[in-house]
Amino acid sequence: MALYARLVAWRYLYRQRHDPMIRLCTVLFWGASVATQIACFVFGQALIGALFTIPTTLLFVVFFLLNFFSVFTTVSTIGVVLGVTALTVVLSVSSGFKASFRQKVLGVNAHVLVVKYGLDFSEYRQLMDKIGHDPDVAAVSPFVINEMMLAHGPVLGGVLVKGIDTNLSPRVLDITARLRVGKLEDLNRNMAPNDGGAPLPAMFIGEALQRKLKAKIGDRVRVVSPKVDLDPSNFGAGGANSRLREFRIAGFFYYGFDEYDRRLCYVNLAEAQAFFGPDDVVTGVEMRLHDFSRSHRLADRLTQTLGLGYSVKDWEDLNHNLFAALAMQETALVLFLTLIILVAAFNIVATLTMLVVQKNKEIAIQKSMGARSSQIAAIFQIAGLTIGAFGTSLGVSFGLLLCKVVEHFGYALDSKVYMIDQLPVDIRASSILITVAITFAICFLATLYPSLRAAALHPVDGLRYE
Repeated sequence: MALYARLVAWRYLYRQRHDPMIRLCTVLFWGASVATQIACFVFGQALIGALFTIPTTLLFVVFFLLNFFSVFTTVSTIGVVLGVTALTVVLSVSSGFKASFRQKVLGVNAHVLVVKYGLDFSEYRQLMDKIGHDPDVAAVSPFVINEMMLAHGPVLGGVLVKGIDTNLSPRVLDITARLRVGKLEDLNRNMAPNDGGAPLPAMFIGEALQRKLKAKIGDRVRVVSPKVDLDPSNFGAGGANSRLREFRIAGFFYYGFDEYDRRLCYVNLAEAQAFFGPDDVVTGVEMRLHDFSRSHRLADRLTQTLGLGYSVKDWEDLNHNLFAALAMQETALVLFLTLIILVAAFNIVATLTMLVVQKNKEIAIQKSMGARSSQIAAIFQIAGLTIGAFGTSLGVSFGLLLCKVVEHFGYALDSKVYMIDQLPVDIRASSILITVAITFAICFLATLYPSLRAAALHPVDGLRYE
């Protein structure tokens, strides 16, 4: 009987047309869709990909469906297609943002870091030896970091100056791969700046900060503590001079994360210790794990092992607000975009209700021949789910196509607004499964009213006027 219900449901939906104009439009838009995709992916025409690939493909599907289905069934299917497409793209982009932020955060920050309460973290070497023997830890490195003011000529800005060990830090942080100009070993060399004078210690700055300061390789910059008098006339008087240090620009890095490219600076660990004082004291110890997903477990374990004098944070704790905001944004977008599928579901309700009215006579005949109400209801539920299946499969295909267009060309974003410079896309099977599950659940609910109405039809009422 299940096979019979599927066959009857398909017969109710299938209405082959022989309209030459519809067939002509189908062929034309199929050719246009193929041509735009070739121009997009083969010849690299980004504008064609953005403006024409999806519309031409969608119009091809519309006319293709009109060859076999009624206008109402086609409209219902296209409604599901658009909703699924939007949800697929949004979930992929949202996952892309989270993956991109995670990649950039893990590139500039360690998986786990340990800091000590107070300013006397001088036993860091013993602590590094202890942590380094943990089987989850791949590398350990000390660091010093302080908020300072950086000046180049008349331009002044707030920065974070981080002192790193040039031998250990590359094993923990993704610094070497991010350097656009210079080598990490340059931080160990003191050289005279472009304007002459005594050799100065080296500093790396981000490209966004370099553009702001209009600085070049070899330029002299001044690092000043914001806690001292910033009047240049007083830099040589009293204790103010002890909190002013000159550096030479030795390289530029680029993380693609505006917050880091605009505010972070790297110097040699020994120079940072000598500047910030006291000597041989660090701010903390950072580590890289073999598997970053175990960072929270290691942080909990170290918290218990090290005791109350230390604070242990993993990368998720350090960026909790960022990832919590992304998760909330993703949830809100899914809820809002589900409304598009709900609108399509109302179209399915209307289509199936009209189908029930049109098939009153056939329903009555089937019931008079012994068909049960549950079997009649199953016919219209299968019809509604068939519309949902067509719409879902086509919508996922459209969504993946649009994601591929975006991923292929890497559309630029304003890094000052979005903190990253390209629209990220991360296509995940879990996102596709969530989209399919939501769509089928809504489509099933949309079939309940028409199927119950068909099941409640009395054979006498269906044949009354026949």
